[in-house]
Amino acid sequence: MILSLLFFTFSFIFYVIAALLYIGNWVFKKRWLGQTATALSYIALFSTSLILIMRAAESGHAPFSNLYESMVLFVWGVNVGYLALEYKHGVKIIGAFVMVIESLAMLSAALLPYRFKSIEPLNPALQNKWHWLVDLLAKVGLEKYAIGWLDFHVFTTFIGYAAFAISFGLSIMYLIKSRAEEKGGTNQAIASLPDSTMLDELGYRAIAWGFPFLAVGIVSGAVWANYAWGTYWSWDPKETWSLITWFVYAAYLHARVTRGWRGKRCAYLSLLGFLAVVFLYWGVSFILPGLHAYA
Repeated sequence: MILSLLFFTFSFIFYVIAALLYIGNWVFKKRWLGQTATALSYIALFSTSLILIMRAAESGHAPFSNLYESMVLFVWGVNVGYLALEYKHGVKIIGAFVMVIESLAMLSAALLPYRFKSIEPLNPALQNKWHWLVDLLAKVGLEKYAIGWLDFHVFTTFIGYAAFAISFGLSIMYLIKSRAEEKGGTNQAIASLPDSTMLDELGYRAIAWGFPFLAVGIVSGAVWANYAWGTYWSWDPKETWSLITWFVYAAYLHARVTRGWRGKRCAYLSLLGFLAVVFLYWGVSFILPGLHAYA
């Protein structure tokens, strides 16, 4: 068994248990449940980092070259973003939603056929490394680990996706909370959710953080496409849906900053944006294959 797959199994278990602990902390209001959930989230982050490190060691290239590896990177990014959010604001209830998203992401990666998890040599089109980095790492015998435009493209794009996933969870929480506030009556579980204004603001900040990463990912992808295929833009399904996703989040930020949108309209746009991300990643990969089919 590939060692990274063993770490994946442990990580999957950690995320599921952490999600259950966060939900238990939300429902039962037991402080130790929340503390244990946070500790396990850090352990899961460490374990996920080991997956990426071992994958790089086993393959000799950055671990971002296929569906399985990029999904692990996505989970890693969401966990980093969530733990930073929890550390800054001290609101563990958010983990009950975000960790469920991470658990589902790990499950989707686990259900991929083995051919998507196996380690194979990079497609020649993906082997465009930065020569200056190759020369630098060659001095210490690590030139094979130099990254290229593809690695930079995937990394920045998936950091953006991770931020959008956090905003997605916050938007669901906002809609639940705002609906309860409008009706005037709520149960204890909903009452313990953060104030809807706070959830709305945190969702906006997550998108404002992720949007530049998505933009950089699209531009760097165009540079890589020109190297690999001789054209910056070919209207490949993945490229087209990347642009659609960018427009959804651009519309969100435009409406919020210039039109003063707040609340439900922004929450629904956030949900729409992340659904576009899901289709861009999974739907396009399996339903509308194109030049990115090998990914």
